[in-house]
Amino acid sequence: MTARQRRLAWVAAILSGVGLSALVAFKAFDQNLLYFVDPSQVVAGKAPQGKSFRIGGMVTKGSVVRLPGSLEVRFVITDFAHSVPIRYTGLLPDLFREGQGIIAHGRLQNGEFMADEVLAKHDEKYMPPEVAQSLKTAPQPSASLSTQPAQGQP
Repeated sequence: MTARQRRLAWVAAILSGVGLSALVAFKAFDQNLLYFVDPSQVVAGKAPQGKSFRIGGMVTKGSVVRLPGSLEVRFVITDFAHSVPIRYTGLLPDLFREGQGIIAHGRLQNGEFMADEVLAKHDEKYMPPEVAQSLKTAPQPSASLSTQPAQGQP
């Protein structure tokens, strides 16, 4: 093997190593990426299948059900066009309540969103940008889905 062929073999080996490293890095990045979807996209079948993602919307009034003797909570979120049922086991944030904007992390299973984490907005004016954008494009809420707090509530 001549010196030129050895150099060419080294260059090919280095380029192969760099390419393989980039492929592994991009694969790891894609697995750790969490997409945001709204309830309308979930109903339309545009949610990632078999992958974790974020879903956001408003907690539907009258939908929160706590199972006695456990930390399991079921509720429904809406973007005022479509609704998605959510199941979560764990402690909910202090700011979680009906009519409140939330974001949940988890995956879709048999038409129900199994949440690993639930986040609630931290004051009356803040709303995650993704939720605000999806609510802007949704139809106006009906009287039964009002986002205003009931009298006597902060």
